[in-house]
Amino acid sequence: MNDREKIAHILRRFGFGASEAELDYYESKGIAGTIDLLVNYEQVDEGWDLPLERFSNQQGQLRIQSVQAWWIMRMCVTRRPLQEKMTLFWHDHFATSAAKVDVPRAMFQQNEIIRAGATGRFQNLLTTVSKDPAMLYWLDNHYNVAGKPNENFAREVMELFTLGIGHYSEKDIQEASRAFTGWTFGVGPQGRKLDRITPRSRFLLRQSEHDFNSKTVLGNTGNFDGEDIFGILCGQEQTAKYIATKIWEWFAYPQPEPELIASLSRKFYENGLDVKKLLRDVLESPAFYSQKAIRKVYKNPIDFTVSTIRQLGVAVPLMETVKDTETTEVFRRIAPVFVTNQSSKAMGMELFYPPDVDGWPHGATWISSATMVERIKWADRLFAVPIRQPGQRGPQSLRLPIYHVMEADPTPMGAAKALTSLFDAPISAPKLDQLAKAARDASGGTITQGNANDVAVAVCRLIFGAPEFQFC
Repeated sequence: MNDREKIAHILRRFGFGASEAELDYYESKGIAGTIDLLVNYEQVDEGWDLPLERFSNQQGQLRIQSVQAWWIMRMCVTRRPLQEKMTLFWHDHFATSAAKVDVPRAMFQQNEIIRAGATGRFQNLLTTVSKDPAMLYWLDNHYNVAGKPNENFAREVMELFTLGIGHYSEKDIQEASRAFTGWTFGVGPQGRKLDRITPRSRFLLRQSEHDFNSKTVLGNTGNFDGEDIFGILCGQEQTAKYIATKIWEWFAYPQPEPELIASLSRKFYENGLDVKKLLRDVLESPAFYSQKAIRKVYKNPIDFTVSTIRQLGVAVPLMETVKDTETTEVFRRIAPVFVTNQSSKAMGMELFYPPDVDGWPHGATWISSATMVERIKWADRLFAVPIRQPGQRGPQSLRLPIYHVMEADPTPMGAAKALTSLFDAPISAPKLDQLAKAARDASGGTITQGNANDVAVAVCRLIFGAPEFQFC
C-alpha cells in the first residue's frame, strides 16, 4: 500500500472520507503531516461559523430536526473531521436519546460538551457529560436522593461508560449510587428543582439530598462524592482497557488481538487516559495499516451518507448560501442536509435517537435486506428527478448536477471510472465492466448534460449496493 492509499485509509476511518481534492491536499502533507493535522485539529480553522439559531423553523422554533441539520451540515463541511468523528463516537458511547430528553436545546448543549472534550482526558469528559442536565435526566439521577438511592446512573457509569460488564459488583453500584445522591438540575438563581429539564437547566448539587456517610467502592472507602467515584473508576486499568478496545474497534477492526490492546491500554493508562495520545497511538500502529484493517469496518449510515456529500462538494457552497438566506427560507435551502438525515434514519441511524443506553449496534448489524435497499436508493436520492408521493413531506431527492464529473471522458467506461474514483469505491475490473454497461444502457453510448444524472443513478445504484462498498 503506497502513501496515498494509506492516507485515504486514514481519512475514511478518522474522518468521513475525502474528496479527490482533499486527498491531494493531505497527500502533499505526507502520512505524518496528515496525522498531525487530524489529531491537532484545534490548530486548524474549522471553516464553520453557523449558529444553531440559523436552523430554526419558519416560526423561529428550534426542533430536534434543527439540531440534526446543524450537526450533519457541520460534519459535511468541517476541516476538522476527527473532531466530528470523535463527537459521533462519544455520542454513541454516552448514548442519550431525544425520545426522552425532548428538549432540543438540551441535546444540542450535550453535543457541544462532547465536542469540546472529545480528545482531552477521559476523566474530564466523563465528569462534564455526567453533570450535563440531559444525562442526569436521561438516567434518572434527579430521583437519586439520600436514604432512597436510585442506582440507574451509577450502573450505567460502570457498565457502559468505564469498566464494562463483569468488572464490578452489585455492592459497588449500590455504594456508588449513594455518592451521586443530590446530583440534579434546576433553573433560576436559587436553583429551583424541576422534574423535567428545560433549555435553561443547569447542574446542581443539592446538599440536603446528598449522602455524606462513608461508602466503599472497588475496595476504596471514604466519604465519596460523584467526582471521587470518577477518580476511582478512571484509576482502574480496566477502564483504560475498555476505552482503548472500543476506540480500536471503532477506528481499526473488530476483535483486536489481546496483546495489541494490552500495549495500547497500558500507554493510555500511563498517559492519564489522554484520548488524543491514544488516537495517535492507533494511527501510528502498524496493525492499523494491515490487511486485517483495510476496508474491514462496516460503514455506519453517517459514514455512508456524509462521505458522499463531502465527495460531491455541495455542502460548503450550501453553507455560504445559508449565511445569506433569510431565516424563514433556510429550511427550504438546505434540502441536501434533510435528505441526508432522512436516508441515514432509513438506514438505521438517526442522530440523537440511539436505540438504547448501549448506543447503536455495529458491524454486520448495519446490513440487512431493508437497509441495503436504502443504501442503493441513496443513488436516487442524490441524482434522480424529484418525485414526491402523496402524503410525503419534505424533499425526497436532490438531482445534484453531476455531468462535470464525467465530461472529461463522456463514454460509458469513462463515467464508470469517474464515479468509482469520486466515491472511493474499490470496484474490481469485471464489476467496472458492469458499471460501464449500466452507463451505456442509461445513455445510449454517449454521456451528455441531459442524460448524466440518469447515468449517475444507474451506475451509483450498483456502486452503493456493491458488497465491497459497505466497508470503509
